[in-house]
Amino acid sequence: MLKQFLNLKLSQKLSPQQIQLMKLIQLPTQAFEQRLLEEMNENPALEAGKEDEYDAEDEFANEEFDDYDESESERIEAEDINIDDYLSDDDTPDYKTQVNNYSEDEDREMPYAAPISFHQDLINQLNTFILNDEEREIAEFLVGSIDDMGYIRRSVPDIVDDMAFTQGIYTDEKMVERMMQVIHELEPSGVGARDLQECLLLQLKHKTPTESVDLAYDIIENQFDAFTKKHYDKLMQKYNISNDQLKKAVHEIERLNPKPGGSFTGNNKVTENVVPDFAIRIVEGELELSLNGRNAPTLHVSKDYQEMMQTYKVSKDKSADQKDAVQFIKQKLDSAKWFIDAIRQRQETLFVTMNAIMHYQEEFFLEGDETKLRPMILKDIADLVGLDISTISRVANSKYVETPYGTKLIKEFFSESMKNDQGEDVSTLEIKKILQNTIEEEDKQKPLPDDQLAEILKEKGYPIARRTIAKYREQLDIPVARMRKKI
Repeated sequence: MLKQFLNLKLSQKLSPQQIQLMKLIQLPTQAFEQRLLEEMNENPALEAGKEDEYDAEDEFANEEFDDYDESESERIEAEDINIDDYLSDDDTPDYKTQVNNYSEDEDREMPYAAPISFHQDLINQLNTFILNDEEREIAEFLVGSIDDMGYIRRSVPDIVDDMAFTQGIYTDEKMVERMMQVIHELEPSGVGARDLQECLLLQLKHKTPTESVDLAYDIIENQFDAFTKKHYDKLMQKYNISNDQLKKAVHEIERLNPKPGGSFTGNNKVTENVVPDFAIRIVEGELELSLNGRNAPTLHVSKDYQEMMQTYKVSKDKSADQKDAVQFIKQKLDSAKWFIDAIRQRQETLFVTMNAIMHYQEEFFLEGDETKLRPMILKDIADLVGLDISTISRVANSKYVETPYGTKLIKEFFSESMKNDQGEDVSTLEIKKILQNTIEEEDKQKPLPDDQLAEILKEKGYPIARRTIAKYREQLDIPVARMRKKI
């Protein structure tokens, strides 16, 4: 049986303005600038730069606009206005042509070169070889199969089948192998290899023959597994050579490039420049924090749109079209005011949060010693500034700060705590730094295994299990002891 009844309940929902603010907070500087441009393109009532007629700080204090709503529009009486004056069909609003704005008058984008691509350079090199039409088609297909690192990671039978099905090129494995040798003659040396071993052999083959190069070639060709596992004693015994001879051969191998495609100077991808959102300076022994000016744009509501609203409010006659127009104007003005207010709140939130982090880690910012970093989690900063943990996370996740010791990602300052032998809380970042320093100072001919590293850190006052050492070592991208061995 169906029944109708009333149910009253309380619920919390984010307003559109709050959602807009959260989205703005999490944007880094460059993405924020792009979002700013998008909003200005969408809302002609929003303009950049300072206002000439009145104080921009007081742009929302006009009671006539703050108190304006739809019900009030029904009782406004004033003289007629020409709606077409501000609702034109022009796709380019006036503010786009102002040089004090983000307009086409100023080229704010850094120009990038348009270099020849890696694969196009290889094709150009093929033009120096005398090849018939069939050979050229196969060679160009092989070049197209080379990845950005310079490898062909497909078997010859697969390449033969693929050419037949996709290109209508019918050939055999012998012809593909012959064309593969042509590819191996291209620069940079090692390009077109099918695995690391072949890549190193190709590069050694192009070197001027010496005793060390010949020995290195033999080691890679016949003792590659022993070399990768750094069984140097086995290699010296196998070739009946001295430690110095092996060291010279290993040095030749270490000079090779395992990723020949990555070294191509024309294979430039657009490099993302890191723009710091904050800057910390040391002035007379005190820390000074500043927000990047690009995060604090000067915006104001279009005076023309406000005058349109004012004209409508003092008018006597109102048509239906004019009422629709004033609703459009009001919507754009409200949207502009909300956006400007969100930007102001964003600036305050960023500054307050980074200021709390700076003072929490004051000892590090004054000295630059990573071992001085205190244990710090999101909740610590959230409690200090009175904001939600999710807000702190948005600020820290993709923002950078310029310090006297380099540009740092803010989230790198956060770490968990561990107890030392005196029961004091220390940061895991401090322990990782000490571990890294210990490994750098070890004897590379006899690198320290994880259990010995654990003992050393325990002697320094950090009782850490061997498995924790292994976890930290992996996070620092440091290989196991066997792979750190040098002769």
